[in-house]
Amino acid sequence: MVSTPLITVYITNYNYGKFIKKAIDSVLEQTLQDFELIIIDDGSVDNSKEIIEDYTNKQDIKVVYQQNKGLNISNNIALKVARGKYIMRLDADDYLAPTALEEMSGALENNPDLGLVFPNYYNVDSKANIMNEIQRHDFNSEVNLYDQPAHGACTMIRVKNLIEVGGYDESYTCQDGYDLWVKFVNRFQVTNVNKPLFYYRQHGSNLTKNEDRLLKTRLLIKQAHIEKNNYKLPVTVGVIPIRADYDPTYEVINNQTLLEIKIEALQKSKNVKKVIVTSSDEEIASFIQEKQIPDVTFIRRPKEIERFNISLIETLKFFRDNTDDIKEYDSVLFSSISYPFIDENVIDDAINTLSIFKADSLISVRPEDHKFYHHTGEGMVPVFNQSFTRLERESIYKFSGGLLVANIESALSENKIIHKKVGHVVISKQASLDIKSDFELKLSELILKDKETKSHV
Repeated sequence: MVSTPLITVYITNYNYGKFIKKAIDSVLEQTLQDFELIIIDDGSVDNSKEIIEDYTNKQDIKVVYQQNKGLNISNNIALKVARGKYIMRLDADDYLAPTALEEMSGALENNPDLGLVFPNYYNVDSKANIMNEIQRHDFNSEVNLYDQPAHGACTMIRVKNLIEVGGYDESYTCQDGYDLWVKFVNRFQVTNVNKPLFYYRQHGSNLTKNEDRLLKTRLLIKQAHIEKNNYKLPVTVGVIPIRADYDPTYEVINNQTLLEIKIEALQKSKNVKKVIVTSSDEEIASFIQEKQIPDVTFIRRPKEIERFNISLIETLKFFRDNTDDIKEYDSVLFSSISYPFIDENVIDDAINTLSIFKADSLISVRPEDHKFYHHTGEGMVPVFNQSFTRLERESIYKFSGGLLVANIESALSENKIIHKKVGHVVISKQASLDIKSDFELKLSELILKDKETKSHV
């Protein structure tokens, strides 16, 4: 009688002949040997098959050759043939630390309510030189907001839980880890092992370099999750705050002013039910009327609460105390006119993200990996007293002021827009473009012209 392995490891490969031997060997050399290995080659045309064939005579190794089915179809094929209690994907250009299977399966064995576990990892270059460690907070003691997903590969999953959520969605060609994460975090416990247990290789053909594709897929995953699970989204009012004498207000891109672009984005949003423009400048109200922009409420706010050093909570309090315009709304979304590429998709994604991860407020951000210093008077010192060798640090994000979302009741109670559990939505480089000068304005015009050209090709 053939024994059932504890773990199914599967390696997905497409033209990684120069890396796959190291990936396979890293599995075979594990301290825990209670596993089966499935190698799925997705139509490679390099020397991958020649290398894979060297392992076909080994016990508990299965090989699947297929033609360009893609990642999530491959994931589901592995799930169908897996015999293990737990399953884990390893990409053919990555490799495991010797204790990876032992430590992750140990966490799952010790807690039957745990759905998945993931480790820290090293980023390495094409020659396996360590560049930095991706280190996460301790999910057992430090994490109560689950909006930072596990890596798609080298996350060990309880098979019965994976089947319960329907496996992998084959309509997505990337971001399988994010899709899985969104499905899991509200149904099962998740945790991590706070040590690097695999090596993630970064090289010229990595999928993760295509940021726009990844962010768009994440947006679609969250939207589908919202619709499938009938989420009750917060009734949201969109607010465009404008300071008097703010120069870019009437600047024109593609025959629209920045104000018109922002109003249009909010009105196209599925999740924003009302649009308010607020300023101490009455000319803005006249502009909206002259342009005959429909379904926009203008609220004149005092000039003293729109200064640069005054929080938007003062604007929200002014609305509460002087109007009826926010009384029927659950959340408020502030969107700046100086970010013309934060469109309706980003706006809807922000509200969806707030809901899925049960955050109280949310900001738009960009990941940041540069070194930061401040001047102490005695010279330049690294920020946070860190050497910033890019080793052993949690992700750092740069706030993009283009978008703020908050639960109205709790924001007023806390007297802060950004308060309590603060979620985030990562936006593209383009969406983070902040128009502060003629340079950014001209750059925006060039981006739009390029988009128009490509759409007509």
